[in-house]
Amino acid sequence: MLEIRWHSRAGQGAVTGAKGLAEVVATTGKEVQAFAFYGSAKRGAAMTAYNRVDDKVILNHEKYMQPDYVLVIDPALVYTTDITANEKEDTIYIITTHLCTQELIASQPKLLGKKVFTIDCIKISQETLGKAIPNTPMLGALMKISGMYDIEFFKESMIRVLQKLPQKMIDANMIAIQRAYDEVN
Repeated sequence: MLEIRWHSRAGQGAVTGAKGLAEVVATTGKEVQAFAFYGSAKRGAAMTAYNRVDDKVILNHEKYMQPDYVLVIDPALVYTTDITANEKEDTIYIITTHLCTQELIASQPKLLGKKVFTIDCIKISQETLGKAIPNTPMLGALMKISGMYDIEFFKESMIRVLQKLPQKMIDANMIAIQRAYDEVN
């Protein structure tokens, strides 16, 4: 079973990102879950969202997991939340930050020896969407690092997920996904 944990602040789109990923996965015949855990449920409060993906029915509905991937879309949470909690030996971290990977690891010793990738999803979303909603760029980075789906298949699937938005926003999200896919390191 593939498990993904998202760390963000309420209002940054982690729940929407987890649900969007689940919608794409569901079209491929796999079983999938997307759910969230809110603290105070106020905009800006730290929160987590989760995905599980498997070929068979998923019977576990608990928030506890040992994630294969940890996606951090608010850079401050690297320092204020234990993003390494319940990690596996080979958990992969994809973290939004303006720092390069080496600078980030140097600033947060808990990441030393871990497989960490960095991308500035906030900058990408501000430049493409006009606001700091870094969920779709994070999904682009996840597609690159995980190899879960071909980027063109993923973007085509996300167009269907985002169909309720104006075409201008769908186009901007496609650019954001592609940029993150290209820029993650």
